[in-house]
Amino acid sequence: MPDQERSRERSLHRPAGSLARGPWSLELGQAEAGWSWSSLRVLTLAAGGSENFQSGTDEVLVLPLAGSCLVECDGTEHRLNGRPGVFDGPTDFCYVPAGSSVRISSPDGGRFALPGAAAAAAGLPLRYQPAEGVPVELRGAGNCSRRIVNYCMPASFEASRLMACEVVTPGGNWSSYPPHKHDEEKVDETELEEIYYFEVGDGAGGQPGFAFQRVYGASGRPIDVLAEVRTGDVVVIPHGYHGPSMAAPGYDLYYLNVMAGPGERAWLATDDPAHGWVRSTWAGLPVDPRLLPNGSAVLGGTK
Repeated sequence: MPDQERSRERSLHRPAGSLARGPWSLELGQAEAGWSWSSLRVLTLAAGGSENFQSGTDEVLVLPLAGSCLVECDGTEHRLNGRPGVFDGPTDFCYVPAGSSVRISSPDGGRFALPGAAAAAAGLPLRYQPAEGVPVELRGAGNCSRRIVNYCMPASFEASRLMACEVVTPGGNWSSYPPHKHDEEKVDETELEEIYYFEVGDGAGGQPGFAFQRVYGASGRPIDVLAEVRTGDVVVIPHGYHGPSMAAPGYDLYYLNVMAGPGERAWLATDDPAHGWVRSTWAGLPVDPRLLPNGSAVLGGTK
C-alpha cells in the first residue's frame, strides 16, 4: 500500500486526546475530517466551568455524555438534566441552530457532545427535547443485540441535515452488523459522512476497556481500517462498508454516530451482500437480556 494511502487510513482513527483543543477534549470540524458536512466536538467542563462559542454554519446538538448543564443561546436558556454516564440510559438534549451564540455552564462539571452538520438553511429554532421523548429501539438478537437511541434521526427530530444516534453494545456482542454502507445516492441508499465517537466501560477490577471497529472499501473505492478503540477515540468514515463494532467480552461499548450529507435527510444503507444473510440467523433468537428493563445495571434499567 502506498505511503499516502497508509497515512490517510491512519488519519481515520483518531485516538483520545489527538484532537484536543483548549476546553474541547475533541474538536473535529469538516476541514479536519477532510469532508464537507459532519462535525463533532466534546466539551469537558470542571465543576463551575463554562464555555462560550459560536455555532457558525453548523447546526448542533448539546448532548450530555456525563453530567448536567445550562445552555444559554441568544437570550434563551434550557437546563439539561443529563445523566451520570453514557451507560445510564438516554439523556435530554438541546438543538442549537446555525448562526447562534452559545454558553454552556455546569455546576458539577461533565462531558458534553456537540454533534453538528453544515446546515442547509436557516430557520429552525432553538429547541429542548426531554429524555422521555427520545425513541429507543432494540436491534438484532443474540450476540448481535444492541440498543439504539434515536436522538436526532429523520423520524424522531427535525433538523436541516444533522442525524445523530447512540448505540450501546453489551460486552461480547457485535453491532453495526452486518457491515453496511451509505456513500451513494440511489433508491436504497443515501450519501452520508459518518463519525463514530466511542466510550468503553471499565472491567470488573476497574481496568480500562477496549473494542474494535472495522471499515473497508466497496465499488472500487479502497479503504481499510481495523482499529482498537478506547474511550474518547473517533473513527471517521468518509465511505465504504463499516462494521462490525466489536465489544470485547467484559467491556460494554458505547458509540455516538454523527451523520450528514448533501442529499435528502434520510438514513438509507445497504448491507454488504457477502454478509447480509446473517440477519436470517436471528429469527427466533431472544434479545440479549442485559438490554431489557431488568437487565444489567451497567446498561441502565429504563429502556
